[in-house]
Amino acid sequence: MNSKYDIIIIGGGAAGFFTAINLVEKNPKLKVAILERGKSVLEKVRISGGGRCNVTHACFVPNDLVKFYPRGERELKGPFHQFCSGDTIEWFEKHGVELKIEEDGRMFPISDSSQTIIDCFLNATQKLKIDVLTGHSVQELYQGENYWKISTNQDVFSCQKVIMTTGSNPKIWELLQSLGHSIVPPVPSLFTFNIKDVRIKDLMGVATNAAVKVKNSKLNATGPLLITHWGMSGPGILRLSAWGARELAEKKYHFAIQVNWIPEYSFDEIVEELKTIKEENAKKLVTKYAQFNLPKRLWESLTKAATISEETKWADVNKKQLHFLAEQLTNGEFQVNGKSTFKEEFVTAGGIDLREVNFKTMESKILPNLYFAGEILNIDAITGGFNFQNAWTDGFIAANAIASIE
Repeated sequence: MNSKYDIIIIGGGAAGFFTAINLVEKNPKLKVAILERGKSVLEKVRISGGGRCNVTHACFVPNDLVKFYPRGERELKGPFHQFCSGDTIEWFEKHGVELKIEEDGRMFPISDSSQTIIDCFLNATQKLKIDVLTGHSVQELYQGENYWKISTNQDVFSCQKVIMTTGSNPKIWELLQSLGHSIVPPVPSLFTFNIKDVRIKDLMGVATNAAVKVKNSKLNATGPLLITHWGMSGPGILRLSAWGARELAEKKYHFAIQVNWIPEYSFDEIVEELKTIKEENAKKLVTKYAQFNLPKRLWESLTKAATISEETKWADVNKKQLHFLAEQLTNGEFQVNGKSTFKEEFVTAGGIDLREVNFKTMESKILPNLYFAGEILNIDAITGGFNFQNAWTDGFIAANAIASIE
């Protein structure tokens, strides 16, 4: 049996649905189908942002927005001028979903439920008569003179144009490689650091702002750091893991980091501050009162690491201990041995080589009438709604380009 369509979208995730809806809204004559290998669609949308769906980020200037993408920064500049975060907000509002901005800039539906986004997409595809076909795993892709043939485990389809929105799917990458595309090998991007260290052993749940640097490397990031059962997490660490995805993979996730728990101070400045504190608090116990707004448990642990006992008063701290403490506060070295995936926000660096894609249309430069959107490309971002924004922008541009040709 051969099912005929104008456009077939492979992949029933965020990018796939957004592209399909925009296509048919722009050109209602198009017959469009979404093929999804799983039993259900939009699974990543469902679990994203802890089930709340972090739709986008309140960063409205394209040249600023691109800075959140370790891979794709240069290529996304043009696309973001076409469709940016502000356009995303407007699009969802038009489709009955109002978004809200949280303190850190992340944007969620006001319902605080990813189901709102899923329902919005499912209702739109139904209304626009877009066929959503689940349980269809693509086995083969064949390009004829002006048509594509797609064989799945259930059926054979033909269409004029194909849009690939399969995310980080190695099988599809292999298929595209066999058709002439280059694939940048995938490595994990957002991950936390596994660290066993007596200084953080019983501090799980402690969070503070810190500057983290990978030793003997240019990689560094500043942001909230969270101590966990297995080591360190939080936005600062995740940012570092995103920017360092390739470099840290080459190190096989074994490397040292240097942590400055008080990023606004250098070692020398802290030494001076500590001298002042010592003079002003001579009779007070060092470990008892945390300084520099540090969490109390962290302060206690770092003073202990600087060989200062619980009974020691500031007056009794010697020069060596003072320097030890300054070192622990501004340049503590921790050994990372391995990584853990960050919740469900699993993001991969790697995918279709960006040099092989025309970012004015999202069309392949290798295979005419083949388009891409979302994480199938070698584009990824730090956490905060940026990966979804890439999916919306790519999908919008591909839909625009195709709808105006047809």
